[in-house]
Amino acid sequence: MHYTIFKTPVINTVMRWISIVVLRLIGWRLDGRAADVQKGVLIGAPHTSNWDFPIALMICFALRLDVYWMGKHTLFPPILGAIMRWLGGIPVDRTQAGNLVQGTIDAFQHNDKLLVIVPPEGTRGKVTRWKTGFYYIAVGAGVPLGLGYLDFKEKIGGVGKLFYPSGNIEEDMREIRAFYAGFVGKHPQQFDSGNG
Repeated sequence: MHYTIFKTPVINTVMRWISIVVLRLIGWRLDGRAADVQKGVLIGAPHTSNWDFPIALMICFALRLDVYWMGKHTLFPPILGAIMRWLGGIPVDRTQAGNLVQGTIDAFQHNDKLLVIVPPEGTRGKVTRWKTGFYYIAVGAGVPLGLGYLDFKEKIGGVGKLFYPSGNIEEDMREIRAFYAGFVGKHPQQFDSGNG
């Protein structure tokens, strides 16, 4: 995987303290109950606003998470793309979805430590069904799902639980959806916890 800001010791430490201060000033609290995972797929939900990105990035710094995150390929134009990659971004071309799942599984097999954030909604807009690539990556790589969240109502975010998928997607998704049912996104009307 490519080199990121999270692997830059001095900048990472400075960003951690800046993030802690800013989050405290804007009233956000951290949930690090399951933040000690070294290898896994982190679900990023609800994803309803552009504000999700800076808040989530600050939470990652504050919790000392060394993460990569998936975003649509249009977020990675020539110059801005280099910055987005340095911030941990992995461009996703949705027309190549199958290759992305297998490519991510392969990356897990070749790295001792790897955390990848995947927003299951795939967009900030209203969706009625979550995309399931995050689940198949975790199953294929044999890694847990970190149930990461941002609750704009309570102003709390982090990784609340580790979930080990069984391979029974219907049963597992019911449990995952139950975890997310009470969280409120920046634009609540756009969040559906995956029921569809």
